[in-house]
Amino acid sequence: MDLMKARYWHRLDHERIQCDLCPRFCKLKEGDRGLCFVRQSTRDAMELTTYGRSSGFCVDPIEKKPLYHFLPGSPILSFGTAGCNLTCPFCQNWDISKSKEMDSLMAQASPRRIAQVAKEEGCPSVAFTYNDPTIFIEYAMDTADACHELGLKTVAVTAGYITPEPRRDFFSKLDAANVDLKSFREEFYRKMCSAHLAPILETLEYIKKETSCWLEITTLLIPDENDSEEELTDLCEWVFSHLGADVPLHFSAFHPDYKLLNRAATPQLTLERARKIALNTGLHYVYLGNVHDPEADSTYCPNCRHQVIHRDWYQILESHLDPQGRCINCHTQISGVYQGPVGHWGRRRKPISMN
Repeated sequence: MDLMKARYWHRLDHERIQCDLCPRFCKLKEGDRGLCFVRQSTRDAMELTTYGRSSGFCVDPIEKKPLYHFLPGSPILSFGTAGCNLTCPFCQNWDISKSKEMDSLMAQASPRRIAQVAKEEGCPSVAFTYNDPTIFIEYAMDTADACHELGLKTVAVTAGYITPEPRRDFFSKLDAANVDLKSFREEFYRKMCSAHLAPILETLEYIKKETSCWLEITTLLIPDENDSEEELTDLCEWVFSHLGADVPLHFSAFHPDYKLLNRAATPQLTLERARKIALNTGLHYVYLGNVHDPEADSTYCPNCRHQVIHRDWYQILESHLDPQGRCINCHTQISGVYQGPVGHWGRRRKPISMN
């Protein structure tokens, strides 16, 4: 396998280099890999071992990312690689993000090929997802360039654990992002993710205030870990005051997985309480995920409270938006990115072969 030269590192001494991509700043000797496992010190440089290789390609509904205000109802070509720069024991994509089996990456595709296939499949956008695109940033940015050449948009699903220079480079090439805000407590990030909260908050503010990238946020609620009323109130108030009322917030239900098997799934009442806190804080668009709740899946006009998009899971049953994304009842602009009428891709999932 050919390796691709990576960016965002510097030499420490004649034996070691330091990765500057994320706040871990892994220090590596020849042959060492960072915690993410895919960035390696090789031949006096850093290389990305997963460039051009993927854990699979699939056309998904955009709502699955989840993005509810970015080209709603449209299909999106999704792919990821392997590895992650966090250590979450509750990871719900652990078979991909925690994989160290590079041979499991059977699908290979150049950035240009990915863009071409997305165009052929009628997808207006491509998502870097399944595992965190931060760690395959060079592959993702090259793919973003290829997509933009064909008039396609690009999306990242990320934990946002990234340093300022690559953050600037990466998000300048993205049209939308869903950032996983795992908790609003530093202790949670240290204990559960071997990471820190501050860089994620910096990423959120940077995306919202310094880029044109559309932003949505997801928080997975884990019983007795990050679901207290006090923490949820602090989180919602921070989003409202630092990012604004129009940033959509998704609360997702946890189910026991990977290494955190001793916790029960998130109760419906906990999710409903979180949504109520967020709405009472003043946030306009608050959703519940991983549970069947059509009311909390749907979008409402913040002005007249008219239901402008009626969803059931990822299926859009009705739309009451005009092609510019305005409420047809009171003509209020619903925050987001719209290109004509809402789509009807629905809940379909279509695996794609790049051969």
